[in-house]
Amino acid sequence: MELQGKTALITGGSKGIGRAIAEQMLQAGMNVGITGRSINSLNLVTDELKAQYGDKIVSFESDVRDYTAQQNAVSELVAKFGCLNVVIANAGIGHFAPIDVMTHEQWNDIIDINLTGVFNTVKASVESIKKSEGYIITIASLAGTNFFAQGSAYNASKFGLVGFTQAIMLDLRKYGVKVSTIMPGSVSTYFNDHTPNDADAWKIQPEDIAELTMNILNMNPRTLPSKIEVRPSRPGGK
Repeated sequence: MELQGKTALITGGSKGIGRAIAEQMLQAGMNVGITGRSINSLNLVTDELKAQYGDKIVSFESDVRDYTAQQNAVSELVAKFGCLNVVIANAGIGHFAPIDVMTHEQWNDIIDINLTGVFNTVKASVESIKKSEGYIITIASLAGTNFFAQGSAYNASKFGLVGFTQAIMLDLRKYGVKVSTIMPGSVSTYFNDHTPNDADAWKIQPEDIAELTMNILNMNPRTLPSKIEVRPSRPGGK
């Protein structure tokens, strides 16, 4: 895909992987809309990126659990830039507890954001993406194929996300739309209330996932990397 002048929507774009992808897309000359639940975080990152890239970056306060909010974000982004070429469904959360401790609220929170939220994002943008013969990339996890103790809700959401993404890939490729899922292992982000620090040097960095995302978009259009697993090369810094 020729990226100069193309437009992307990134959910969970105010920090971590989403922010890193936004910055590399702007560097490539793309227009970018980011969404998130915290208007303060969105304003902070948007002001930082506007200082360097001008009006090519916009933000929308939008919860992926709210389908109407996702529709509004897509509509406003298309109204501003004329089209939508790439969707990065990145927003996600994690609650980890044994099943006898896991609450209904925690379960619903994870499924609603990590799985239904991606459905809402894709559903809101799919007609625009079909028109542009664009690209949808979901950010899943190695937890979408590797189960672990205390991960019932998170595993369920990510197993579901991987299956969802692979199924819509088959639905949409007849329209010239490409769909991929990226499944990272340990990434140095703010996920699950973690604060990135020097001890995270062994982990995948957000900019690594951003670089991979750009590589996928730059691939020859005849080729579709539909599912990509990504791991730290030396787990635990060993």
